[in-house]
Amino acid sequence: MKNELDAFFALATMLVMDPRTVVLFVLLVAAAIADVRHQRIPNRLTLGGLAFGLAYSTVEPFWGGHGFLWALAGAGVGFAALFPLWLLRLTGAGDVKLMAMTGSLLGLHAIPLALVGAFAAGGVCAILYALRHGNLRTMLGNVLRMLHLGGIAVAAGAPVRIATTGWASVGKLPYGVPIALGTITTTVAAHFGFL
Repeated sequence: MKNELDAFFALATMLVMDPRTVVLFVLLVAAAIADVRHQRIPNRLTLGGLAFGLAYSTVEPFWGGHGFLWALAGAGVGFAALFPLWLLRLTGAGDVKLMAMTGSLLGLHAIPLALVGAFAAGGVCAILYALRHGNLRTMLGNVLRMLHLGGIAVAAGAPVRIATTGWASVGKLPYGVPIALGTITTTVAAHFGFL
């Protein structure tokens, strides 16, 4: 039992002593709070974090000696994953920049797991949000309509352009919250060997 506790505290100490992780968690929480309060994520937060992630990776590379290019690739994957959602107006530009910032601080090896966590947390938060506002049926109808129209476009070989105007809205979920929850949860779980 003592060995397990010692190992747990050693891993926890490593996590909270890593400047990259501490900065990431602080910026994610700040972004989530800003998104809830003001429905936007400030550029100074996302772009500042992105610059820090890229600069810090040149001074202190990720494991295996992966430096600036590894952080840049992580930022690119984070950006590329949310950019199509922004094009479809399903998420905001601040969310895209927040995921790019997250990628620069996590690196190419860890951003896929953070994306899975963010999308999973987004789904759970969307359901809870719709339940809280009594709009679950409307939300599920909108999702089915998007899947149906997207499927038709793909089958026809046409570009997917899903116009969400004219649909009954269930409200706007501040997506900075699921990004923060999913990223922090998966990062901590992976650090402790659960993922």
